[in-house]
Amino acid sequence: MDSETFVTVLEDAGLSPYEAKVYVTLLDLGTASATEIADESDVPGPRIYDILRSLADRGYVETYKQDTLQARAHDPTDVMENLQERANKFEAAAAEVETRWEQPELKSNKASIVKRFQTVVDRAEEFIRDSENQVHLSATLEDIDQLEDALREAHDRGVAIQISLHTQADEDPPQADRFNGICKEARHRRLPAPFVALIDRQKACFSHHPDSIDQYGMLVNDQTHSYVFHWYFMTCLWDHCETIYTERKSTPPIEYVDIRRLVGDITPFVEDGVTFIVSVEGHNVQTGEPQAFTGRVTDTEYATGIDGAEAPYRVAGQATLYVETDDEQLSVGGWGAVIEDVEATQIIVEDADHSVELN
Repeated sequence: MDSETFVTVLEDAGLSPYEAKVYVTLLDLGTASATEIADESDVPGPRIYDILRSLADRGYVETYKQDTLQARAHDPTDVMENLQERANKFEAAAAEVETRWEQPELKSNKASIVKRFQTVVDRAEEFIRDSENQVHLSATLEDIDQLEDALREAHDRGVAIQISLHTQADEDPPQADRFNGICKEARHRRLPAPFVALIDRQKACFSHHPDSIDQYGMLVNDQTHSYVFHWYFMTCLWDHCETIYTERKSTPPIEYVDIRRLVGDITPFVEDGVTFIVSVEGHNVQTGEPQAFTGRVTDTEYATGIDGAEAPYRVAGQATLYVETDDEQLSVGGWGAVIEDVEATQIIVEDADHSVELN
């Protein structure tokens, strides 16, 4: 580093221009008289004594009398520690600039674009750790390895987690026990796919798969926007994929977070006269207030599509559950319900008056 740049850096570290020049001069000279220091540093003679006194007070130099006032640079340990501390603060500030630019807070913003895939995964991990109800995840095995601790903690809290593992076409999935304790169900897609994480119907993290031309990610904190990613997940990354692990039981009690799956499973039995008892947790569509109740299923409404086809039509159209409680009859819909009384976040089939096995 040349002397001019060195002086500028010391000024940035808190020295005045004259103090910086005098200190650099003393480092070069070792020991010198005040007059010599003034001459070498181009500092006005009348000012040199005040400057040396100031530097001595701050621990940069030490002065002593020997015919004339002499000065030498003090042991630089304290100076170096001070400069290193400042350097660390600037380095930390630079890292914070990058972090805040790459990982914008999703408070006032409903959606943000980010550059790095790792940013998307990191934010997904954060959201999963805070999850309360459900997580839908499309990821590679490497991504799942990184998110495993967060997934396991959420699973232990009772969060309903569904994982769509995507691999290369010729790559087999791991053994089923790989998913034990981190999700309720896992499916396998033999094609590369984007990374998608949907948390509590509110937050979404998305990034193109690594071979895509466009490399960017999206972070969303908004139910309406997340709903679009939900449909993409269900139609392209879930409904048609092979189940490779499940904790779901086939006989009651059975928990559902997807009303379309529930209605599709029980509709044939309801049409045959079977009565189901269900517990519902969700929100009142009109008021947004939490609502929970238990009652008897009286009917269902389920759009199966053209000529009775179920896929991909089972993820479109109306899916409604009609439940009679002791006080009233309520219509129950799923995510985005607008015509029903209740938007359900969880439904448990508690019992049935006939022996049934659901898919």
